[in-house]
Amino acid sequence: MSDDLDLANRDLPLDADLFLRRMLRELSGTLEDVVGLEAAEGFINSVGSAMGRWIGQSYANALKLDRLDPSQLAQVFIDLKRRINGGFYVIDLNDERIVLGNKACPFGEMAEGRMSLCMMTSNVFGRIAADNLGYARVTLEETIAGGAEGCRIVVWLHPVEGEEPTGREYYGLFPERGLAAE
Repeated sequence: MSDDLDLANRDLPLDADLFLRRMLRELSGTLEDVVGLEAAEGFINSVGSAMGRWIGQSYANALKLDRLDPSQLAQVFIDLKRRINGGFYVIDLNDERIVLGNKACPFGEMAEGRMSLCMMTSNVFGRIAADNLGYARVTLEETIAGGAEGCRIVVWLHPVEGEEPTGREYYGLFPERGLAAE
């Protein structure tokens, strides 16, 4: 074996977090290139929905609450993004919608140009809101991945009559709560 390279003391931009974010960036880019943006979003949609169920159940267990109201949902959204290095905050909150801003993407610079990664946010927020309120529609109005300086995410809490919905719709999973199944 050659001379000791003293690798443990070398400054390398490599740790578990960066490795996983880079892997997700490359995976989402490969999906977008091979199957197209819409199909890539579909694959990430599936993962995001499962993550939303897991995260939502984790908060329900920790809070010992069966259902969250819109104000509590907003707090959960901000907290979960804070825990994964996001910079989300409430712009507006009422019975119809939760409008969130964001100044720091959890994927960091790895999100740039990877719109399919935004499906993770859409699905996690949409799944948690729908499982608590029966319905949600998430509109990604501005995203860091799309080149904006920040994100603007709207979580609609009720269907809007007579309007063609934009964004993705989510339906609750717990019929015993009187909510529709997916």
